[in-house]
This record gives sequence, C-alpha cells and structure tokens, in this order.
Amino acid sequence: MPDSTAVSQDLPESVAKALPNKIQTDQSDQQKNYSSEDQSSQSDPATIGLALEDIRRVIEQQHQQSQLLTTKLNILFAVNSGGLLIALAISKLILIPSVFSVAEMVGFMITFALLLSAFLPRQVAVTPNLGNVEVVERYLNLSKTNYQLQIIVNLVETYNVNKQRLDDKSKSLTYAAYSTFGIVVVITLHVLSLYYRSNFDIPEF
Repeated sequence: MPDSTAVSQDLPESVAKALPNKIQTDQSDQQKNYSSEDQSSQSDPATIGLALEDIRRVIEQQHQQSQLLTTKLNILFAVNSGGLLIALAISKLILIPSVFSVAEMVGFMITFALLLSAFLPRQVAVTPNLGNVEVVERYLNLSKTNYQLQIIVNLVETYNVNKQRLDDKSKSLTYAAYSTFGIVVVITLHVLSLYYRSNFDIPEF
C-alpha cells in the first residue's frame, strides 16, 4: 500500500494536506464509537442481580418438577406392583394360559422396564462445583459483577443439562403410564372374557 508521501506526489497539494487530518478524524471517531460500544456493553449491576434472581427462580421450579416426577414414579410403582400385579396373583388370572395372560405379562415387563429406567439415579449438575478447589479460588478472585455474570452462565448450563435428564425421566414415566393403562384394558377384557365364557360356554382364547 502506498504511504502518505507517495499519495502527496500524485494528488493535489490541498488534498494531500487534508488526508492526514481526515485520517486522524476517522480514527478519533472510531475510538469514540468503540468507547461508546464498550460503555453500552457494560451491564447494569441491578439488571444483573434481577437476572440472577429470575434464573434461580427457574432453577427452583425445575427442582419442584423433579420432585413431582419422583412422586409420579412412586405412584406408578405402587399401582403396578401393589395393585394390579397383586390383584392378578390373588385372582390367578395371570396363571390361566391365554392370550390375555401373555399380554399382561408382556405389559408388566415393559412397564417395569420403563419405571426402572426412570428410577435409575442420574447425576444432577450443580454450580459452583465445590469439589474443584481451583474453580472456587478463581471465583474468589473475581469482582462482584464478574462473579454474578459467571454464575448466570453456569446456571444456564446447569439448567440445560438437568432439563435434558428431566425430559428423559418424564418421557419414561409417560410411556409407563400408557403401558399401565394398556394393562388395565387387557385385564378388563380378560375378566369379561372369563365371565362370558363361564355363562355362555364360549371357547377359551
């Protein structure tokens, strides 16, 4: 690229004198723009505090959702093991060879497999990680604003990780609920078939 001396040899003298002033003016304007962008990029500490409170409130709601899923898991376990399975064992319906008995056994295996999948312990992400001393020391060296910004970033990542695990658990419980409903339908049909077969001498399926 030609320097300012080479330019002054090709351009008129008035233009050559005006170029350095123009360059200095453009540089000063760029510095002003950069400084204004830096000032606008700095977040208000009050806004950071509000954002941190809102994110922690969302994390608390996520924790409540996890407890609700655990309650649903316990209910489905009680319904399948303490209700349907015991009722079938007492009535000996599941011991009578038929298509319904096979369907009931398959339904129970699917349901318990889904419940065990939801019951398996999942490591919950937490922040800050107190097990890592270096991370704690690095956080202690941050200013208040930078520490809050770092915690906000960590909470967002923690929320996303835990959300994926909760979604998997919720999906397993949803399928288990559908499977339980299917078992109830099969048991109902099984009882009706035995009733009509005993009263109308219908051949066994």
